[in-house]
Amino acid sequence: MAKSSSRPSDQAVIHDQKLVRGDGGELHQVAQGSTPVLTTAQGGPVADDQNSLKIGARGPTVLEDFHFREKIFHFDHERIPERVVHARGYGAHGYFETFESLAKYTRADIFQRAGEKTPAFVRFSTVAGSKGSVDLARDVRGFAVKLYTQEGNWDIVGNNIPVFFIQDAIKFPDLVHSVKEEPDRAFPQAQSAHDNFWDFISLTPESMHMIMWVMSDRAIPRSFRFMEGFGVHTFRMVNAKDESTFVKFHWKPKLGLQSVAWNEAVKINGADPDFHRRDLWQSIQAGNFPEWELQLQLFDQDFADHFDFDVLDATKLIPEEILAPIPVGRLVLDRMPDNFFAETEQVAFMTQNVPPGIDFSNDPLLQGRNFSYLDTQIKRLGGPNFTHIPINAPKCPFHHFQQDGHMAIRNSAGRVNYQPNSFNDGPRESPQRGFRSFAETEQGPKQRIRAESFADHYSQARQFFISQTPPEQGHIAAALTFELSKVQTPVIRERMVSHLLHIDEGLANKVGDGLGLKAMPKPADAAIATRRDLGAAPSLSIVENGPHRFEGRKLGILVTDGTDAALLKALTAAVAKAGASFEVIAPKVGGAKASDGSLIEAQQMIGGGPSVLYDAVALLPSQAAMAGLVKESSARDFVADAFAHCKFIGYVEDAMPLLEKAGIADSLDEACVALSGPKDVAAFLQAIGALRQWAREPKVNMS
Repeated sequence: MAKSSSRPSDQAVIHDQKLVRGDGGELHQVAQGSTPVLTTAQGGPVADDQNSLKIGARGPTVLEDFHFREKIFHFDHERIPERVVHARGYGAHGYFETFESLAKYTRADIFQRAGEKTPAFVRFSTVAGSKGSVDLARDVRGFAVKLYTQEGNWDIVGNNIPVFFIQDAIKFPDLVHSVKEEPDRAFPQAQSAHDNFWDFISLTPESMHMIMWVMSDRAIPRSFRFMEGFGVHTFRMVNAKDESTFVKFHWKPKLGLQSVAWNEAVKINGADPDFHRRDLWQSIQAGNFPEWELQLQLFDQDFADHFDFDVLDATKLIPEEILAPIPVGRLVLDRMPDNFFAETEQVAFMTQNVPPGIDFSNDPLLQGRNFSYLDTQIKRLGGPNFTHIPINAPKCPFHHFQQDGHMAIRNSAGRVNYQPNSFNDGPRESPQRGFRSFAETEQGPKQRIRAESFADHYSQARQFFISQTPPEQGHIAAALTFELSKVQTPVIRERMVSHLLHIDEGLANKVGDGLGLKAMPKPADAAIATRRDLGAAPSLSIVENGPHRFEGRKLGILVTDGTDAALLKALTAAVAKAGASFEVIAPKVGGAKASDGSLIEAQQMIGGGPSVLYDAVALLPSQAAMAGLVKESSARDFVADAFAHCKFIGYVEDAMPLLEKAGIADSLDEACVALSGPKDVAAFLQAIGALRQWAREPKVNMS
């Protein structure tokens, strides 16, 4: 006889109930405060989830154990192929709010009404690494936005860099093969510092503009929240009169631009390989919702015809100093996914997803992407019905005759599954509301050819380099030197330097010297000579577009037993008022006892919370704790790294022995701010808005 259960009956009538969402998205009523009964995927209640069914206590497992079979079957199949590129990603939900009607330029419904909010999902990613790679690899960052408009999904599938490596999509497989791990050895992972990549790049002059961006600090952003996004290509907007306007899409972060130093990135990857993910998660969970402004560069055919470069060339941009972008709306991320796999991993972006009123240009890279993305989603998500997955489904009404196929979960009702039909049943096309391509006239011979207007590969690369501040230029030179130092084939290094001679002779000489070239190579053959009349464009510099405030950043506060309670309270209050956050680092994660006897709760211990995780640091130890603190190598590194990475440092007088032990006591500059008491906090918070003291960099020479 089976023993009776002491638990209340699952069928009991319960009046105080709540709704719980099931695995299929359906809502169930369960008792308030009760735990739902574990079931199989078929809904059958499970009695024992700890032991498989056996013959005797030590006997063989029985084949009829359907619960074990289902559980292990699902586990064996719960991984789907990762993305070939952009495999490591992180996403969030939010909304897009339109500022004003753009009916003059487009009939896209999303731009017709001021103040309207459209649901959005955004996925950020690296490009080269696998799902398990680190966040701070030197790499392009994907910036893909899915807007659930009232006329279907619109995917702006862009990057944090406005140009790309190649001009024609036929070279995309070669580019990706070259940057991925080498096939015979399966490394390096999430790095471009190897022979295959630089061999391909050195033989592909059209990549030189993109290389300047990827070797710049743009490729090591501090946070998703502090980087720009770009649609990369030239698109069209088409209004109700079928008039076309060219458009380029820009996402501008509300909190300004910010990157990290390369030495800092390497250490962050060791301390917290999920640094970008954690930053986005913590910001949204704290209610500090990331925000970007959508800005458009709008231009007509006449501008395109007279611009210095071909607007269909994805290796070129239009400097904002020539064509100022106009703000048209804002993107706010305010909710994390309920489940990473169901949403962030299964979301399917496709450049061809555009609403009526948005159209394509003849950019050959864009044309190839439009063709390719559908194949990618079918391969990854198992079949043609990936739009049935909730994250990919439109949020507006939709009607079509597509049916059946792998994992179909909805089919149209009734007898009619074709069109036209004489039963007057089902949806019909609408010439008025439906998507209409811009009626551009095309002519010319059918041939494999590259337009002559695509042939200038160095002029905009030079313009980007001269637009950087001296520290940023130094970082580009250091990045190129580091990357090429990993290349084992000397002729590849020399070939790259021969291209750099067309961009900037000083840059080429610095890299050549850093690589120890015995003699500088001749400049590479160039189809078109580099233009020297293109002036610097400050919009291309991160430093020139920094936040100039500490909002959205994080302060690391080092405390010990005896830390001045009044100073700590004033500092944390000022940080919160500035819209920033802080973490307390103590010798032990259990915290420390302040000067007034109160407990200071710590979020990190010194060995687990290095200064690379913070935008600025404050050193508030007590004199009594210094004897032990100066013996801690992690405490010395905390201070030395903050100084070497050109960060602002606030310190109390009692911290001087630690500054001396770190070797910086005699090198303190105006970015090292003495905190003698609460009265100094305001000045410190005002100062750290600059984020970095780049004038210090030549002294520390972290390259």
